[in-house]
Amino acid sequence: MSKQSRILNPELQKRVTSAEAAAELIPAGATVGMSGFTGAGYPKAVPGALADRIRRHNALGGTPFRINVLTGASTAPELDGKLAEVDGIEMRLPFQSDPICRERINNGTMSYADYHLSEVSQYAWSGFFGKMDIAIIEVVGIREDGSLIPSSSLGNNKTWIEQADKIILEVNHKQQALLEGMHDVYYGVALPPHRKPIMLTEPNQRIGEQYLRCPIEKVVAVVETNAPDRNTPFKQPDDNSRKIAEHILAFFEREIAIGRLPKELLPLQSGVGNIPNAVLEALDSGPYKNLTAYTEVIQDGMLKMLKSGTLEMASATAFSLSPEGLAEFDENIEFYRDKILLRSQDISNHPEVARRLGIIATNGMIEADIYGNINSTHIMGTRMMNGIGGSGDFARNGYLSIFMSPSTAKNGQISSIVPMVSHVDHTEHDVKVIVTEQGLADLRGLSPRQRARAIIENCAHPDFKDQLSDYFERSCATGRGMHTPHILGEALSWHERFEETGTMK
Repeated sequence: MSKQSRILNPELQKRVTSAEAAAELIPAGATVGMSGFTGAGYPKAVPGALADRIRRHNALGGTPFRINVLTGASTAPELDGKLAEVDGIEMRLPFQSDPICRERINNGTMSYADYHLSEVSQYAWSGFFGKMDIAIIEVVGIREDGSLIPSSSLGNNKTWIEQADKIILEVNHKQQALLEGMHDVYYGVALPPHRKPIMLTEPNQRIGEQYLRCPIEKVVAVVETNAPDRNTPFKQPDDNSRKIAEHILAFFEREIAIGRLPKELLPLQSGVGNIPNAVLEALDSGPYKNLTAYTEVIQDGMLKMLKSGTLEMASATAFSLSPEGLAEFDENIEFYRDKILLRSQDISNHPEVARRLGIIATNGMIEADIYGNINSTHIMGTRMMNGIGGSGDFARNGYLSIFMSPSTAKNGQISSIVPMVSHVDHTEHDVKVIVTEQGLADLRGLSPRQRARAIIENCAHPDFKDQLSDYFERSCATGRGMHTPHILGEALSWHERFEETGTMK
């Protein structure tokens, strides 16, 4: 598809306008659904033009101009950053990673609601977020019938198009035209009591359509852009990441030998970041072939695995590539287009599908406590980092839920293993395995006290192991509640000590 042929519908050709003109169509107080998932497929021009408009408005005094922003997941500085910088966001959901947003959320000047990503579409359809005034959706192109060629993420785009009163489309010429055909948009979801089973039994199975349906009468503006996605470089795996990966691979080998995993493993889900990429790199250097992935994002490590044949195919809802990964994808898109499927996030993260396929879920954590509860979102219990994302969708419903982190943070001043987590995102009921560079604790079939001993022995850093053991033994000796022993007056004292002195030691 050439630049000249990206907008083929005659009616929508007449609605091409500037980003500034499109931004004028968004009123103060509007609820706006934006495309975008983990830095891919978000609108590049209209949010910035809207931020400029908000800045000019607020400079005059009077009632502040703010909007509610709903997305698939995190976006980029061109969207979250610019709107947050001018204090233009009243409510943000369901996931973000922008530093300016984070600062405003934590100083109380921006409201933020953190949701499991699989549930956002259902919440929107149920009316929990109120009426959606406008959707701003990035696409690769518009077909003759008005249907849309999705961009580098699907996220909640289908839901936003269905829910919004008005739609602004950004047609991004920078996105590869050959993305056409890589999407599977499922239109069979429904609210209770009208739900039917999601008939997806293999990660490579198509159950939907290649294009997004879009009522032409809803589209009020079409803006043409030519801008890349946010491409964040990944760090080379450090020693801790490599050790974590080694522990996980050794665990897989034991599970295969016992017969609990097939030699092709089970479909992989991988959270975003340097440690998950290190695990993917280690898998690629191992004996594995013909693996599959059913996950949220396609990262650099998965491209390498597809190229080598370690990975047969990958299903996700978005890309999250480094500049080098994007260059590799663009150069070899003809190869990858037959091995990657992008789905809406209510399907990529669907609990029913995750349970049926038997997902192996690997996700990062901020901290774990000695009984296996996980904090994925809050620093010292009160300060939001990014959000829970899809980790809960896969942890609760997958066959294996693995949480991983270096055993310390802040140059060794914080232990990632604590007596009691300061915020709970995943209870011990949903956590099967915890891994740090120190080792791996398999928690399946263990009682709380057995879990505590396994986590302290295998996962805690030597600088904190004696403190954790002392706390646990004294908790057991109190005689008060021997099932999950705690000294409640001390359970969060490690966090208090850090806040007061800058160290947990």
